[in-house]
Amino acid sequence: MDAPRDRDAAGRARNARPRDALGRPLPRGAVGEERAPEGVPRTPDEALTEAQRLLDAGRPFHAHEVLEDAWKAAPEHERQLWRGLAQLAVGLTHAARGNGRGAARLVERGVGNVAPYAAAPPHGIDVAGLVAWAQEPLAADRPFRLRGRD
Repeated sequence: MDAPRDRDAAGRARNARPRDALGRPLPRGAVGEERAPEGVPRTPDEALTEAQRLLDAGRPFHAHEVLEDAWKAAPEHERQLWRGLAQLAVGLTHAARGNGRGAARLVERGVGNVAPYAAAPPHGIDVAGLVAWAQEPLAADRPFRLRGRD
């Protein structure tokens, strides 16, 4: 018989297993990486700063979680931008895990979602730089910059 699913306080299914730096579940009881807390309200600037910190630390899966929260909280006119940023981070996660095919697909989707914002990018996001980044061969160790040189 399967064990009951982990649930959060609101009853939503959650996987409480520890995870490694790339977000892969580890066996219960193993010591994992500290996870980015979900559902944290952040301003766009705070979300971008935290996501970039996590990307710079080699934790793209955790950056994705921060960007996903921003996507869910964004005003309608920015949702695709934030969705695309989260997809780019997941693409980088797949690249770091050695899944080149999955990485390429997610980066392609992410670029498709961020590119329409290139003419007037909000929050100082370097949309043109991200699109250019995505056009090069994807490597897990290639810098991913949400904003121009800070």
